[in-house]
Amino acid sequence: MPRHMALATLVHPTGYHPASWRHPDARADGSTDIDYYRGLAQLAEKGFFDLFFIADTPAARTSGLQTFARAPLFMNVFEPITLLSAIAGATRHIGLGGTASTSFAEPYNIARQFASLDHISHGRAAWNVVTSANDFAARNFGLDRLPPHAERYARAREFVQVVKGLWDSWEDEAFIRDKEAGLFLDPLKQHPVQHEGAHFRVHGALNIARAPQGHPVIIQAGASDTGKDFAAETAEVVFSSEPTPEAAKHFHDDLKSRMARFGREPGELKVLAGLPVLVADSAQEAEDMHQELQALIHPDVGVGRLAMDLEADLSGLDLDQPIPEDRIPKQANFHKAYFDHITGMIREGLTLRQLYLRYERGNRTLRGTPKDIADTMQAWFEGGACDGFMLLFNLLPRDMEAFIAKVVPELQRRGLMRSAYSGSSLRENLGLARPPHPAR
Repeated sequence: MPRHMALATLVHPTGYHPASWRHPDARADGSTDIDYYRGLAQLAEKGFFDLFFIADTPAARTSGLQTFARAPLFMNVFEPITLLSAIAGATRHIGLGGTASTSFAEPYNIARQFASLDHISHGRAAWNVVTSANDFAARNFGLDRLPPHAERYARAREFVQVVKGLWDSWEDEAFIRDKEAGLFLDPLKQHPVQHEGAHFRVHGALNIARAPQGHPVIIQAGASDTGKDFAAETAEVVFSSEPTPEAAKHFHDDLKSRMARFGREPGELKVLAGLPVLVADSAQEAEDMHQELQALIHPDVGVGRLAMDLEADLSGLDLDQPIPEDRIPKQANFHKAYFDHITGMIREGLTLRQLYLRYERGNRTLRGTPKDIADTMQAWFEGGACDGFMLLFNLLPRDMEAFIAKVVPELQRRGLMRSAYSGSSLRENLGLARPPHPAR
């Protein structure tokens, strides 16, 4: 049986590009239009994608609004679990993944919400476990700033342990609904969590049956050593943001080599390489489309995005000079992969303007013909750099429509992608086993 690449898409309302909302073809009001999102999910399902993914942060920006007024990242969006529950009824096969932070929630709430989404979607839910990466969120939950990196991950590890215990607080057939005997549930099949740890004290059981997938799929995206250990222990899908196939393969192999320490096999984890992609009938047309979007980036936005991921104050700097060394932090506290990418470009001697026009918050947009795109994806996949891709489309729905119409058939022709969904759950479509109940 051929091995198919897994495909997911990370959906920002008008697209991944920071100036996408300004494009004439963009639905600038789409971020709070449920019918618009349903249409995007149905489009991704038409392309046989495995996962429709919504990123999130539980905060609006309350400072730096000169930037965020021009690039409204997370400034006017639905809460992910609510959104995905509404999308579930408009789709049948595609997985539905959303971000929920371990730093600003309680395990019981998250366990219940994602178990509910798994039931609503008939087994298509996935939870992206994050520790959060900005102080705007911290201030919404009684903190001045985020706790240190190691402390956030220690809390996250315990959080996931509790959530998994709650997902197993009932056996699969606990709710027997025996009308004749007058017995709705089998009391012997309840297994309450009895947890007392450094961060949480939980004694109880979920008030919903075990999820169709047993556990919703766990997603993670940490790039630090701590993050990779956490992923090796807990994750079933990991997003990577390495810019080259060599770096991506190193990340893939390093991550999977860590799994044995936690009693896991490499096949229990799918690594999806982040891939911004723009397809057109010619390479020049694709490049022209990309530059049209780049020209829409306001300098406030370009500098603001760099400042956020570099964790630096870049205000008042000359756009046509390099960033002074005294403005560059020694290390990252939030997104290490993005920080390392920017500092690598700084070492090339680029000016501030050149930096923000080149920086794409992850991999460089792959742009070209359907054959160009398929060749690159095939090389990464068959070269062991990844198990599939997290696709990012700069302008929605235009770029997703083009990919599905032009690249998907080429990948199918090469035997790299399915032509129909093989299972009824996200786990089945990804080739991930359903976790047995510990009592069995």
